[in-house]
Amino acid sequence: MVDLDSEVPPLPPRYRFRDLLLGDQGWQSDDRVQVEFYMNENTFKERLKLFFIKNQRSSLRIRLFNFSLKLLSCFLYIIRVLLDDPTQGLACKELNWRCSNQNYTPGAIDWSPIIWVNRSLPLWGLQVSVALISLFETLLLSYLSYKGNIWEQILRIPFLLEIINAVPFIITIFCPVLRNLFIPVFLNCWLAKHALENMINDLHRAIQRTQSAMFNQVLILISTLLCLIFTCICGIQHLERAGNRLTLFDSLYFCIVTFSTVGFGDVTPKIWPSKLLVVIMICVALVVLPIQFEQLAYLWMERQKSGGNYSRHRAQTEKHVVLCVSSLKIDLLMDFLNEFYAHPRLQDYYVVILCPTEMDAQVRRVLQIPMWSQRVIYLQGSALKDQDLLRAKMDDAEACFILSSRCEVDRTAADHQTILRAWAVKDFAPNCPLYVQILKPENKFHIKFADHVVCEEEFKYAMLALNCICPATSTLITLLVHTSRGQTAPWEAFRQLTGTKQTLNRESQQSSEQWQKMYGRCSGNEVHHINLEESTFFAEYEGKSFTYASFHAHKKFGVCLIGVRKEDNKNILLNPGPRYIMSSTDICFYINITKEENSAFKKQEKHRKKHESKLSYHGTSRLPVHSIIASMGTVAIDLQDTGCRTSSGPTLALPSEGGREGRRPSIAPVLEVADSSSLQTCDLLSDQSEDETTPSDEEVSAGLEYAKGYPPYSPYIGSSPTFCHLLHEKVPFCCLRLDKGCQHNYYEDAKAYGFKNKLIIVAAETAGNGLYNFIVPLRAYYRPKKELNPIVLLLDNPPDMHFLDAICWFPMVYYMVGSIDNLDDLLRCGVTFAANMVVVDKESTMSAEEDYMADAKTIVNVQTLFRLFSSLSIITELTHPANMRFMQFRAKDCYSLALSKLEKKEREKGSNLAFMFRLPFAAGRVFSISMLDTLLYQSFVKGYMISITRLLLGLDTTPGSGFLCSMKITEEDLWIRTYARLYQKLCSSTGDIPIGVYRTESQKLTTSESQISISVEEWEDTKDTKEQISYRNNHRNSTSSDQSDHPLLRRKSMQWARRLSRRVPRHSGKTAEKINQQRMNLYRRSERQELAELVKNRMKHLGLSPAGYDEMNDHENTLSYILINPSPDTRLELNDIVYLIRPDPLAYVPNAAPSRKDSFCNTVGQDTREETQL
Repeated sequence: MVDLDSEVPPLPPRYRFRDLLLGDQGWQSDDRVQVEFYMNENTFKERLKLFFIKNQRSSLRIRLFNFSLKLLSCFLYIIRVLLDDPTQGLACKELNWRCSNQNYTPGAIDWSPIIWVNRSLPLWGLQVSVALISLFETLLLSYLSYKGNIWEQILRIPFLLEIINAVPFIITIFCPVLRNLFIPVFLNCWLAKHALENMINDLHRAIQRTQSAMFNQVLILISTLLCLIFTCICGIQHLERAGNRLTLFDSLYFCIVTFSTVGFGDVTPKIWPSKLLVVIMICVALVVLPIQFEQLAYLWMERQKSGGNYSRHRAQTEKHVVLCVSSLKIDLLMDFLNEFYAHPRLQDYYVVILCPTEMDAQVRRVLQIPMWSQRVIYLQGSALKDQDLLRAKMDDAEACFILSSRCEVDRTAADHQTILRAWAVKDFAPNCPLYVQILKPENKFHIKFADHVVCEEEFKYAMLALNCICPATSTLITLLVHTSRGQTAPWEAFRQLTGTKQTLNRESQQSSEQWQKMYGRCSGNEVHHINLEESTFFAEYEGKSFTYASFHAHKKFGVCLIGVRKEDNKNILLNPGPRYIMSSTDICFYINITKEENSAFKKQEKHRKKHESKLSYHGTSRLPVHSIIASMGTVAIDLQDTGCRTSSGPTLALPSEGGREGRRPSIAPVLEVADSSSLQTCDLLSDQSEDETTPSDEEVSAGLEYAKGYPPYSPYIGSSPTFCHLLHEKVPFCCLRLDKGCQHNYYEDAKAYGFKNKLIIVAAETAGNGLYNFIVPLRAYYRPKKELNPIVLLLDNPPDMHFLDAICWFPMVYYMVGSIDNLDDLLRCGVTFAANMVVVDKESTMSAEEDYMADAKTIVNVQTLFRLFSSLSIITELTHPANMRFMQFRAKDCYSLALSKLEKKEREKGSNLAFMFRLPFAAGRVFSISMLDTLLYQSFVKGYMISITRLLLGLDTTPGSGFLCSMKITEEDLWIRTYARLYQKLCSSTGDIPIGVYRTESQKLTTSESQISISVEEWEDTKDTKEQISYRNNHRNSTSSDQSDHPLLRRKSMQWARRLSRRVPRHSGKTAEKINQQRMNLYRRSERQELAELVKNRMKHLGLSPAGYDEMNDHENTLSYILINPSPDTRLELNDIVYLIRPDPLAYVPNAAPSRKDSFCNTVGQDTREETQL
């Protein structure tokens, strides 16, 4: 075997590590030849030029040495002046004799003190040495920088000054008589200034860093000013040797007074040479200094536009976040600042805004307010440049918020810019937490690395979908993610009961109306979190069921426990149900006005007054908040009602009364640990209607059997899989078209399909991938099959094939190409049979020359729909929340005007939700996606808010987590009476957790309006009794106060028309009577009748029956609002809609876990009975 080491030749000596350290001593014996390469000619001049000029480090040393020489020469001149005595010297005796002579004229000038000075020999030697070195260096540099033009080198100002200051000293070496000759050495200050500028430039080249132009310009300005003052001081002092004999300090005083334009006049030059020097220096200052100031001001303005830098020292000692946007609008800025600084622990944070565009005037004015100017820093720059990220100190930032520009016409391009910004920030600062806002869901997977992501279209469509089945979900979510900036005020009734001090939001104290007080107070509720073992609210419920803890915490403290998270699991579970046992390490999520850490607890009094438990209810204006226990302490809990809800819907049946007839119905207690037998009988899966387990003959014949499974096709990457109602076979694309028949069916309008449930119509511009998230929540598996509403997509543009491929598996989903501008399209798509009409903001109208005009077309179209179909529930998305005041606009409605004034007051006081009392927003009829920007901002403090919101909206489905739904309070449910008893009933029977109430009340007209209406009705003289009664009822139910609907205004118009008709010649006979009758009929014709006739005529023209349209005109004058986590003794009213978080039905099924993982292909072939029992 051959030794491999012997075959490897040893390394040459020059490549051994020992030789690299100690040097190679034997390289001379090597036969190789060493070759040296030179970048320039190997001449003596080139080497000198390389050392003195080209090499940065050596050139910097030369510049520093030259600068030191010039300063030394100026210092030696000052020493010479201080040691010099004008009364001594060669010409001093003659000067004294002339001054003592009486015939001496003061105007005569003795030039000898100006020409000659006293210079000691050592001082002369030092000055000569400095002059020789300076002259030699100057000549050498001139030689090295010579490029063929000798005059260019000679006529340079630095060269001339060097000759003036150095050559006379060299002459005094050969001519000792001239040793005391005056030489203007103080002019070396200008050479020092020139050397300083060159030294700074070489310093920047040597360290490979560039200081800001502002620093260089300030340095030049200061050095120029100092040189001017020093030259003037030395010149005046020397010339006045023949005059006032001023000292250096007197000369300094004179220059400062003169250049500052004060001019006291106590020190003035006496001879004309010094006066001439002052004039020259003032002229030079008037020319040089303005130029320097102009350049400095220009650089300052440019720096103000770009924002300068965020200092490294501040970044390391103070905390800051960076906000990256493509264009900064005042609304976006104020929303971010108000929400970010609403948290007390963020008050000391700085906000650095990095934006590529110049700051506009509105933003500039806001950032000049003292409250923001000290905490907000605007930097003009791009997140794609490392230099700008370094200016913002991104690597030291606590977080980076990257927001998309939703007003762009091309939203895909806006997302691409956001993605690049996120990549750039992640590349520059990998440890900086990222909070990213994306517009389209298909671009979300590019930024999965971000810590928190909010996809606008996902949240928007899911929220609009839930608005159709849970009214005002958009308002509910907006209020939950809104941080209340309230004042600390004691809630007296609550404090008397629990001894806690709560923080009420400021909006609850602004109006005298009861609904506004209740709505404003409850809007301050937010989602908070706390560890169970550290909590006063929930620590005592360790080892007990979740529903038991939620009910008793609400009963005792008024907080609503909605979810938990285990310590070893990052998934949040909303209402995991009664089977979940609370652990000490659990993190509890609850809804309350303030978090527990900000509450002070006091022990309750042992002896309470007996009459507190016997307070009766006298209406909503006298709610006894302190009587929470009143309706619960007297409840008989010996009779347990564990019966399930009926198949007709989520209603609470009245339990049968046992014993004596006068006994009140009782509610079962909430068990500490769930009873398995009772829970099985109350399994939520058994709540499904009977027809789901045993389909009717009509459904079988029509092929309406549905399966449950995961959608087999998703239109984009990153969508969360959701268990849904699906068809066994996908519908052909031709059958998805609502208004056109095909070979499979011949239906051409919505009425021909004969739907049992009312429609949900979505009007959008295009069928984007986000629209998929509108369909999924409405087809989720936990929605009863009997309650599924048909969905009609009214699209301006035909959908793509991949979108149709995604929706063809869902039952009762159709599309139609049309627009809400066209009345015929609305009638064909079944607007007269619709329960809800969702109007999505169009991308093409999101940008306009005037920002707030982007919603103009949408608002006018919705207003037309509101006039044509007054009882239709219209849910509208707007770009700007400020335009909510134009929804269902009534110019002469006194109540709307009062709400407008209230909104203005709220806006002046800095409220984050100044529009919250507007009726369309309170009722959930209008929504703006910009209201969800606070969700991303709040996630900086509450990192769980995005996950909880996604669970509530159905965007994410976690096994064991509940879902949001609602139930309506009917007459059969009024026996429960209070919200606390409803809480107990739900927790003890079904495990549902109520979180709020959606209440609808009748809007009362003011006294003046009602009096006018009644009195005007009595003035009508040409109506019969039936018409009067019907018209009076219609007018009272109407909410419009326009001129055409107001009887008094119409009466005045008719009287005015009669007076005019008396002045014109009348027709004779029956013709005149016919004309007058037609004219009176036109006057009496209301606007609503005209609109009704228009719609009915169009329906007849399209071949549609106008029977359903008459019902849509019955519109009550009502207002609706939300009560989030109301007080326990809140009285329930008829038609209240209660928001519930219902447990996951599949969590109670023993074999549920594997079945949820099965794909749709595995479930589609199974029997229908087995699928519904999953």
